[in-house]
Amino acid sequence: MTATPIVASIRTADPAVTPKARIAGIVVTTLVVAFLLFDAAIHLANIQPVRDSMAEYGFPDYAPYVMGIVMLVCLALYLIPVTSILGAVLLTGYLGGAVACNMLTEQPLVSTILSPVYVGIFVWGGLFLRDAEVRRIMPLVRR
Repeated sequence: MTATPIVASIRTADPAVTPKARIAGIVVTTLVVAFLLFDAAIHLANIQPVRDSMAEYGFPDYAPYVMGIVMLVCLALYLIPVTSILGAVLLTGYLGGAVACNMLTEQPLVSTILSPVYVGIFVWGGLFLRDAEVRRIMPLVRR
C-alpha cells in the first residue's frame, strides 16, 4: 500500500492562470500599488492635510513618517513574487488599522470607513488574478 503525498494531490488541482487573468491581475495590482505609493508619499512628505488628519486621530507628529515607511515595506513585500502573500496579509492589517481610525472619528460608513476595505479587495483581487498559488489556497469555489 503506497500513500500519495497530500502536496502532490493538491498541486494537480492547481487552477491555471490564463493570460487574460494574469494581465488583468497586473493591471489591478499596478493601480492599487500606484494608489498606495501615493498614500505613502503624502505621509512621508507630511503635507498639511496629513498633519490635520493625524491631529484629528490623535497621532504624534512622527506618525506619518512611520506609516509611510511601513506602507513602503508592505508594498515591497507585495510586489516581490516570493513574498507577495505576506505583503498582502500585511497590507490587509495596515488597511484594517485605517478602518479602525475612521470608525473612531465617526466618519461616513460607505465613503470613508469602508474605503480601506475596498482597497484591500483590490490588493487580494490583483494577487488572485495573477497568482495560481493564491487561487489554490483561497479558491472561490470548493471542488
